Amino acid sequence: MEEIRSAMEQQMDLMSDLIQKLSGDLRTGLQPAYENFMGFFHAIDWKEPWIMGLMAFHSLVLIVTLISRRHFNFHMFLFLLALGGVYYAESLNRVLRKNWKSFSTQNYFDPQGAFLSVLWSGPLLVIAMIILINTLLSLCYLIVKWKRAELRHRARVARSKQE
Repeated sequence: MEEIRSAMEQQMDLMSDLIQKLSGDLRTGLQPAYENFMGFFHAIDWKEPWIMGLMAFHSLVLIVTLISRRHFNFHMFLFLLALGGVYYAESLNRVLRKNWKSFSTQNYFDPQGAFLSVLWSGPLLVIAMIILINTLLSLCYLIVKWKRAELRHRARVARSKQE
């Protein structure tokens, strides 16, 4: 029994060391990504009116999405609108890169479109995912409702044949 206990303790010590090494590697591996994100976050002037308007727009679309979760046709319209906004982000970035002096204090619009991807396409994709998840859950509910109705109908038909 003592041999089993010592083997278990050795195994637990090995697992503990492995978890500590893994968490340390994760921390050191994710540190550059965290620093890049914080540098990106601090480089943006969040008090610019157009950025505040963009955040307000995304908040409004999210609120409308959550409030209208039972209106499937409207949700499909919002879904297509959000995906259309993501699709045209590259063209929008190109236009904004040419005209940034008319509405902004600095040029956020690099040729790769990283800024617009994070602040325009990212929230639109999150909203589209919320709509998609809501639609899938609604479809699951409808399938269950349909199957219950089908089973009730079969039970009625079976009862009427017995009578």
